[in-house]
Amino acid sequence: MAAGVLLAGCSASVKVGASEPKLSREKLASTVSAKLAAATGRPKPHVTCPEDLAGKVGTTTRCTLTADDGSTLGVTVRVTSVEDGRIHFDFKADDKASPAAG
Repeated sequence: MAAGVLLAGCSASVKVGASEPKLSREKLASTVSAKLAAATGRPKPHVTCPEDLAGKVGTTTRCTLTADDGSTLGVTVRVTSVEDGRIHFDFKADDKASPAAG
């Protein structure tokens, strides 16, 4: 399972180009997935995020990574800075996965 290799935190930034920057939940999930794949050398995991990420320092949201076996892992995303319409954020996967439902 991928959970063991996802413990390290990562960071990313995305240009959104609005007066009040906001990153769509789809783009956030895609960016987190791509960064996790790059960090672990594994295929992109399936990540979903429940809400858009507001471009305000300190804003947090929780995304969910679902592994191939159906187990899930929470991922906390936190905005670290916003510069020129670009949202910079860190994210960290939980230390422990939840087993697949069933």
